[in-house]
Amino acid sequence: MKNTVRSIAIKNLVANPDNPNQMSRPNFLKLARNIGQTGLYEPLIVQPFKPKSRKGCLKANGFFQIINGYHRARVLMKLGYKTADCAVWDVDNIQAGVYLATLNRLGGKDDLGKRINLLRWLSKALKTVELAKVVTLTETQIRKLLKLKLKIGESGKNGKHSLNPMVFFVTDVQKEKIDKAISSLSEQVKEEKSKAAKNAAALTVLAEYYLDHLSKVG
Repeated sequence: MKNTVRSIAIKNLVANPDNPNQMSRPNFLKLARNIGQTGLYEPLIVQPFKPKSRKGCLKANGFFQIINGYHRARVLMKLGYKTADCAVWDVDNIQAGVYLATLNRLGGKDDLGKRINLLRWLSKALKTVELAKVVTLTETQIRKLLKLKLKIGESGKNGKHSLNPMVFFVTDVQKEKIDKAISSLSEQVKEEKSKAAKNAAALTVLAEYYLDHLSKVG
């Protein structure tokens, strides 16, 4: 079987129970609004359904398991679509597992200047409240970015400003200590509006304090 692109009945699409990707309700609603308004979406990536165990499996032929696009499938079903455009990959379960572990985690990062310019362009056609309904930013975040003025000479790595996501996992004890430290800096970061911005600012203050301490004892 070769990789193909085809329209598949949504009722024949099976969610992969090993898929670690989760989407928040606000972002799911924004995705639904985008697809509902435009009718446009990236084709789902699926594989012919190959259950790890045939025991208890009533059907396999004609069914496809989703590798990438589970939330799009949910949106399409919610909107009343009967079929979905899908890229059918000829892969086995191990290969599909590798893709599950990477497709939803690999990604680039925003050039801050370009993101701001894009938001400014979009804001000419859409009010902030409407723009916040279709992009993964809140009204407060959009307004803050639109007000941000980048000065010449302040470019980041490779001459670009970037928004850099940081994803890491901590234990309950570590989280308690980090939350306590961030909370103690609430006055120093009170100008920040969103919780994410406050946390980012507080962690930066902590890092600066630590680096300053190292320079003094070194």
